Amino acid sequence: MGFRVEGGAVARLVIDRVAKRNALTRAMWQELPSLLGELAADDEVKVLLVTGEGPSFSAGADIRELISGADPEDPMAELRAANLRAQAALREFPKPTVAVVRGHCIGGGLEIAVNCDFRFAARDASFGVTPARIGVVYPPAAIKVLLDLVGPATTKYLLFSGDLLTADEAEGKGLVDRVADDPMAAAETFAATLVSRSQLTIRSAKESVNALLGGTDADAVAVAVRRYRETIASGELAEGIEAFTQKRMPKFR
Repeated sequence: MGFRVEGGAVARLVIDRVAKRNALTRAMWQELPSLLGELAADDEVKVLLVTGEGPSFSAGADIRELISGADPEDPMAELRAANLRAQAALREFPKPTVAVVRGHCIGGGLEIAVNCDFRFAARDASFGVTPARIGVVYPPAAIKVLLDLVGPATTKYLLFSGDLLTADEAEGKGLVDRVADDPMAAAETFAATLVSRSQLTIRSAKESVNALLGGTDADAVAVAVRRYRETIASGELAEGIEAFTQKRMPKFR
């Protein structure tokens, strides 16, 4: 087992390796970009929920694979490359993504969660990055995503200590957006709201945020101008204004 995909306007990407607490193998990291590419190309999909099968989101990388590579001087090279490509593919996925977390969300599991746009967590969820426990050096690209989300102090705390945060602690530090008794139900309600909004506006906002985080302000301006013109040409802006004045829900394309 690896990932399971469920389609629809609110699609699901499920980490499905329950016997290993959804630990992520190199093959799974390698598979993720193509799965995301298929979901990105599906016009029916408006929002993607990312979750784990069973009681855990993901306990992290499959520990047996960490030093199984062919290069004795860098046995993690192939795994690291696959991991970083998968993280980038999730971060650059053009539609809204919500990680729905129950139980353990550790290491590679946390990498998946923080590369989503939002994180909804159950009260029993726990979050951590544990390289300091086993001597793994975290790549800067993975650190930057965490740094942009929670700032330097929390990033250092997680990486230095390897300690786990409770859902409430994670929410307090900005790592989690919402803690709920039923995080999937909360995520589905939120996703339904996003489906009802202008998809061009959402796409533009995500592209601009990613460009600004990447330090490419000029790209962000170009993206916003292009999307603004699309809202006019497609009639979305006119429909949104007309619906507002008529006090009805807009019917976006």
